[in-house]
Amino acid sequence: MTDGAYRCVAHAAVGLFRALGLRIDVVGQEHVPPTGGGVVVINHTGYLDFALAAFPFWRERGRLVRFMAKQEVFTHRVMGPLMRAMHHIPVDRSAGATSFRAAVEALRAGELVGIFPEATISRSFCLKEFKSGATRMARSVGVPLIPVTLWGSQRVWTKDRKPTIGAARHIPISITIGTPLRPERGPAADAALVEVMNGLLDVTRARYPEVPGDDPWWVPAHLGGTAPTPERAAELDVREQWERVRRRAAPG
Repeated sequence: MTDGAYRCVAHAAVGLFRALGLRIDVVGQEHVPPTGGGVVVINHTGYLDFALAAFPFWRERGRLVRFMAKQEVFTHRVMGPLMRAMHHIPVDRSAGATSFRAAVEALRAGELVGIFPEATISRSFCLKEFKSGATRMARSVGVPLIPVTLWGSQRVWTKDRKPTIGAARHIPISITIGTPLRPERGPAADAALVEVMNGLLDVTRARYPEVPGDDPWWVPAHLGGTAPTPERAAELDVREQWERVRRRAAPG
């Protein structure tokens, strides 16, 4: 497949990061595979996580990550054509088997497939419950899981916060790529992945170069910040889902 559109978007993303002066720190570059398939598993705290998580794979090895994203993104008037041109994988939650097969085919072809197992942005900035697709996918093809954690991206653009260029400038972004994993069979594999991701996220937070300051909105409640607790975040997620259903059902 041709990847001219993806490479153009990758260069544009790097240009955006430079224009904003983002201070991107990557650890674990040696774990980026030079060839072959792999499932890249990423935590989700902000809207730029796709581009930020893909950045070290592109920079270190020139590799492109095919992300799984909800179907609505692919039908968007602006984003849809771009997502299709970059050969990302649409996820139709009413027909999950089709998305799973498409991802498996990409892995068998030696592609890297990116997954946010929390499915949506975490308002608490802690890990939400994981979907099980990542481990099943990697196991079915015999490729590794490549855990990646991001910290700081929520300060650039996230849910319930209006983004501004001024606030986003010079934000530190910490990215950690963990040791590739070979998932075992059974539910223990999912639990093991969550444990690895939590540990990796702790490591990523620990080396973050800035303290919360007077407005710790971007820090989890259990770490002394004012982000919603996981329980409150779950309530807000439900409210958002109901509001989405209401808008779709509204006449006109």
